[in-house]
Amino acid sequence: MHLMILHMCNLIPMVYKSTGHSLRLPRPHIIAIVLALILGLPAKAQQSAQLFQASNEAISLTLDEALQIAYINNYTLRDARLGVAEVQAQIKETRGQLYPQVDISSSYTRNIEAPNPFSGSSANNLFSGLGFLEWLAFNEQARTDNNMNTDPLSFIEFAQRQQQGLDEAGIVVEVSDNPFAVPNQFQSGLTVSQKLLDFSAFIAVKGASRYAETAQAKSLERQEQILIDNVKAAFYGALLSVEQHTVSQQSVGRTEKTLSELGRQVSQGVTPKFQRLTTEVELANLQTAALQSENMMQTSLDQLKQLLGIPIDQAIRLVGNLEAEDRGSFQTISTSDAVSLALQHRPDLEQLRTTMELQRINSRVTRTGYLPTLSAFANYSYIGNVPSNRTFVLSDPTNPFSFSQQTNGFFSDNYWDQAFSVGLQLNWRLFDGFQTRQRAQQQKIQAERTNIQYEQQLQNIRQEVTAAMRNLEVARLQIASQERNVDRAQLSYSFAQKRLSEGVSSPLEERNASEQLDQSTLNYLQAVHDFLRAQSAFETAIGMPLATPEDFRLTFNN
Repeated sequence: MHLMILHMCNLIPMVYKSTGHSLRLPRPHIIAIVLALILGLPAKAQQSAQLFQASNEAISLTLDEALQIAYINNYTLRDARLGVAEVQAQIKETRGQLYPQVDISSSYTRNIEAPNPFSGSSANNLFSGLGFLEWLAFNEQARTDNNMNTDPLSFIEFAQRQQQGLDEAGIVVEVSDNPFAVPNQFQSGLTVSQKLLDFSAFIAVKGASRYAETAQAKSLERQEQILIDNVKAAFYGALLSVEQHTVSQQSVGRTEKTLSELGRQVSQGVTPKFQRLTTEVELANLQTAALQSENMMQTSLDQLKQLLGIPIDQAIRLVGNLEAEDRGSFQTISTSDAVSLALQHRPDLEQLRTTMELQRINSRVTRTGYLPTLSAFANYSYIGNVPSNRTFVLSDPTNPFSFSQQTNGFFSDNYWDQAFSVGLQLNWRLFDGFQTRQRAQQQKIQAERTNIQYEQQLQNIRQEVTAAMRNLEVARLQIASQERNVDRAQLSYSFAQKRLSEGVSSPLEERNASEQLDQSTLNYLQAVHDFLRAQSAFETAIGMPLATPEDFRLTFNN
């Protein structure tokens, strides 16, 4: 096992390197991922601890690594995977309708007091006179059999001699007021049934199950695409906040240098003191702004950690810069081509198409309520009627006045019996109060509503793609403009700083140049951020993110 873990830890970076992506996850985190794979996650990953455990050491995080972690650890995506697993389980449940159904049952009944089944009928007189039959048989044999050497007896004498024989044998006969009652009743049974004809089950298994799984899979695919966009947005936003904080710190540093230069000039008497005081006030304001930017930076990092499922108290350090590469990569795509790509690749649109097909199948399933169902069944039962007193009296066949006792076992064949039956069962509901008709009407309404949603989604996609292309072009032009502006502001600040050191310029001029440089830098960073966001939004709008899940997916086996 240890060798397997070490081998997989070395293998994962190789796999990612082959796809063109770098993997810089710390080795303990790679081991955590490997353990998750070996233990058969993600089902257990939903219940286990996070891939990360907070530590005092800050971890470095690139955009690719953030996407990898989010795909494994994002709460929403983990919940969506469980939704897919739930649908798969429901499909298996639906298929189970076509399998044989096997039921085992067992019961025990203790009859405290049971009614006489012949109470109130002439059968009572019949059974109460059975004792006379033995007396009549004895007298008849006495008259016809010369070997008996006895005379016929009266019924009273016959009964007395029988009782005497019972007393001599030490037998006490318990007389029940209900000879047909059995105190203990046991019953165990096995029933096997198999559907032979059920149109609703057949249609659901063959059609609805397949489309239901497809619809859920497309929903998961779209959530993956949206997750990629969200992670990029959070990562770019965090990078922007880091850069803004850096600019704030640089502004504080430049102002501190200016204040130092002013202090020298004031001490030489070439600059009035109020300029130094003004610069000190400005420095205090810039320091406050730097603290606020630091707070905003920490907030954006926390938001990124929340999205990735990383503990909030885990320190992270972003690796990367706000750089806009391949700015013209989408300029050759027309709006109509982009819309066509979106209509072809958007999983949510395919999900709606699958949902409409699923509703047509469900409508067919509903109409099968008018049709009969046919099932075959087989029943096997093992029944026991066991008395509490299993001792009974035996009379001598040659002497009606000689008796003995015998006791049966609990599982004696006298008390237990078995039964077996097979058959067919046909069910056909001829009238259900128009329930099937109303269900079919509901299915029709749902199909019409889904069709409206599909048409609305088509328009939404067209609008979304068109807006994304406009935003992308505007962001591209803004970057080109802000690049030139930053160069000019940097040159202007260099001149102002040199002029101040030579005493031919005022501190106000230098501070204005510094503020212009800061603002130009922030505007440029914002423009790059907006371009990257517009680029990611455009990829998500057409359903083809450049960093697809396949680029960094760790395949789990359920």
